[in-house]
Amino acid sequence: MQPLITPLTRNAARPAKQTDELERLETRLCRLAGQAIADYRMIEANDRVMVCLSGGKDSYGLLEVLLSLRSRAPIHFEIIAVNLDQKQPGFPAHVLPDYLTKRGVPFHIETRDTYSVVKRLIPEGHTTCSLCSRLRRGHLYRLATELRATKIALGHHRDDILETLLLNLLFTGKMKAMPPKLRAKSGRHLVIRPLAYVKEADLAHYAALRQFPIIPCDLCGSQEDLKRKQVKALLQDWNQRFPGSNDSMFAALGNIAPSLLLDRALFDFAALKTEERPEDAADSETDDE
Repeated sequence: MQPLITPLTRNAARPAKQTDELERLETRLCRLAGQAIADYRMIEANDRVMVCLSGGKDSYGLLEVLLSLRSRAPIHFEIIAVNLDQKQPGFPAHVLPDYLTKRGVPFHIETRDTYSVVKRLIPEGHTTCSLCSRLRRGHLYRLATELRATKIALGHHRDDILETLLLNLLFTGKMKAMPPKLRAKSGRHLVIRPLAYVKEADLAHYAALRQFPIIPCDLCGSQEDLKRKQVKALLQDWNQRFPGSNDSMFAALGNIAPSLLLDRALFDFAALKTEERPEDAADSETDDE
């Protein structure tokens, strides 16, 4: 799929310079997302894409980019926005319905008190991400079935993928990250990440220019000692000292050499032997003479 890009409508209330900047940025975001979608065949004709909207900058950006791509795509696909209201204290429940209604996007708000579950089961000061994500994932998979969604779109970006790679390397002993396209263990759902090629800094800038009504998270977003935040700082520091190192690391994820690693399931090291070439045999006969 090679989606085309729809230019933004100029906003009379926004300065022309800022409007031009926004148009250029959205064009770049759409180009990168369109390339990722095409590379991994994320969206196909007549798909019903469930866009998971949290109220953060990344999911807002994902929704707007997909809407822009869909308006000029050579194929038809549907978009439905879904938000899981986890009953976090002070959560402004009206923000997303108001935004989506104004944008004319079909949506579903699912209310499940996973916040209380996480707070009850995770001791104070411990990381809540693992349990929170499992609970959220279970509800989203169920909703995808109920809403007849063929794809589940998440707002993870390039920085998320690199951070996950380092987290697994440093703390789990596994070389894995976040794939752009994933089949759930049940086999019933396909998860896609159209922003896989997009940098977080571009999404943050886009969110500021578009003035998205950001909703903060009182669970993972409130924990300052997360390993992910530390890894994020490490990557930022490394890239400042060695510009382009993050680009190289991301490129490496698509340029794997199994025979130069240690995984015996990916490469049969035990069967690796020297091979006799025809010229070697000829040299041996000459030596005998």
